[in-house]
Amino acid sequence: MHPQLPSLGAHSSATERRLSSLLRHLEPSPSAAVSMDSQISRFPTSGFDGGSVFAHLVQAPEDPILGVTIAYNKDPSPVKLNLGVGAYRTEEGKPLVLNVVRKAEQLLVSDSTRVKEYLPIVGLADFNKLSAKLILGADSPAIHENRVTTVQCLSGTGSLRVGTEFLARHYHERTIFIPQPTWGNHPKIFTLGGLSVKSYRYYDPATRGLNFQGLMEDLSSAPSGAIVLLHACAHNPTGVDPTLEQWEKIRSLMRSKALLPFFDSAYQGFASGSLDADAQSVRMFVADGGECLVAQSYAKNMGLYGERVGALSIVCRNADVARRVESQLKLVVRPMFSNPPIHGASIVTTILRDKNMFNEWTIELKAMADRIISMRHQLFEALQSRGTPGDWSHIIKQIGMFTFTGLNTEQVAFMTREYHIYMTSDGRISMAGLSSKTVPHLADAIHAAVTRSA
Repeated sequence: MHPQLPSLGAHSSATERRLSSLLRHLEPSPSAAVSMDSQISRFPTSGFDGGSVFAHLVQAPEDPILGVTIAYNKDPSPVKLNLGVGAYRTEEGKPLVLNVVRKAEQLLVSDSTRVKEYLPIVGLADFNKLSAKLILGADSPAIHENRVTTVQCLSGTGSLRVGTEFLARHYHERTIFIPQPTWGNHPKIFTLGGLSVKSYRYYDPATRGLNFQGLMEDLSSAPSGAIVLLHACAHNPTGVDPTLEQWEKIRSLMRSKALLPFFDSAYQGFASGSLDADAQSVRMFVADGGECLVAQSYAKNMGLYGERVGALSIVCRNADVARRVESQLKLVVRPMFSNPPIHGASIVTTILRDKNMFNEWTIELKAMADRIISMRHQLFEALQSRGTPGDWSHIIKQIGMFTFTGLNTEQVAFMTREYHIYMTSDGRISMAGLSSKTVPHLADAIHAAVTRSA
């Protein structure tokens, strides 16, 4: 039934007729509705016949890292311990929001002039400038010469992906060499982004340290111009970093072969407690005037895990190239996520540009790093006191959030089954998930696993 049209006067009869005709077209007849229903019911993706066009899909496996937390959450044991995911915990085992982060958020919330408009494709301008200074150094010649272009991305993962797609489109060599082992997401990011992935030797299981000779041999054999992934500090998953002398030899070799460095900086300040010390490897490569890419994340060092705040900086030969690189990065970002979110980047910017807040952040950052270092020493001493077979000094020699324990898959499974301790199957544990109360439980589990299989 048609709605009553308002009276428009005698002279509007033609208008009324046109409106009535339009309403008749918009309101389908019963017979038309039946016909339409029958057509929809026969559509192959409707599922009305009990089938699905996605019925052929198999259940995908859980992410090997995030899956650890899923298994942990299902365990009812009161002594369970999650050492799988790389997120900082307090001595009480609770997630931590830095005090300086809360202050920054309060400032942002109380600022009535702030709006929620879209950011530019490259992100928040001040955030980009401050992020480049943080990793490259405020006195970096590359910054002063405008040779650096920085774009805000979705944490470290997004920064790596944007850099990867840029290289796949515009760099002449599409092979990237990654350390063996490396973070489990690295090969997926690079492969899906359009690069071919090869590995170079890095970790020595015999010494539980760096296989420097193997690393240098593999990079020497890499084709000229190949891309090389380098962990800026606190290598994930091993916690093994080159010394400064070794970094210099790596730099010299890579420059002699025109290998392109792609740094992943996920732990600046979180490894040693010093922002400058943890950026030395990157700054060493930038100081020689060569080009490189740097992916940054603020997940760990500001505890902004869920805000997904990161940056990709590309150091170029000159300012003109940097401008053109930025123009092409925009073409990568726009169809990927259009433009980045504003809140997390605003938190970082608020902290980095205020001297007092920056100093407060460095104090809190060092406290996190120091607690992790303390956990390393406590675990090492607990294993020594139990007489656990083997040399466990690598626990205090390694650095950063993770320790590559050297435990094998069978020993890890035993510890999960008998002691309710959850970690990745390669024996990597997050030192940030430990506390003084849980170190004895972990030490007991490691001792039992090692002596059982001895």
